Amino acid sequence: MNRSRLSRRVIIGFFALAVLASACSPTGETTGPSDGSADAELAPHFTVPTASSGEFSLSEHLANDGRPVFLNLWASWCFPCREEMPTIDAASKEFTDVAFIGVAVQDARSDSEKFLEEIGVTYTIGFDDDGAVNRDYNPLGLPASYIISSDGVILERIFGKVTRDDLAEKFAKYFG
Repeated sequence: MNRSRLSRRVIIGFFALAVLASACSPTGETTGPSDGSADAELAPHFTVPTASSGEFSLSEHLANDGRPVFLNLWASWCFPCREEMPTIDAASKEFTDVAFIGVAVQDARSDSEKFLEEIGVTYTIGFDDDGAVNRDYNPLGLPASYIISSDGVILERIFGKVTRDDLAEKFAKYFG
């Protein structure tokens, strides 16, 4: 193999590793935060049916309730999702100035509902039946969480399992 071909392969290999490294986030890694500047990203609006036979609309929530939102994307087959849901449930009772919603994505609704019966969380749970939430938020993996300001700006993305201390620190940072 000549030097030119070897150099090309080495460069391609390094590029491939860089792409893989940027796509795989360890537990709890975050991106952001947004500083509210012109390049701040607005959260994609969505409406999903909920486990309580209602529906949750991000637009309506922000217009009528006004609390910031902790959005968690999960699936019944995702082991870290299963582990963190009791933590998120407890946090939803502790941090009442933040609205919590979990949306089942990349999952059969029947599997999500069966898991919900097992775990018994009390915060709002929605179902991404048409895949729009998953498409619009495009998580790198599951679980994926988003802290959304009361004016609809994504303040931070969290990829991987969250802890109570993670949430307390982030909510104090953004909401005082």
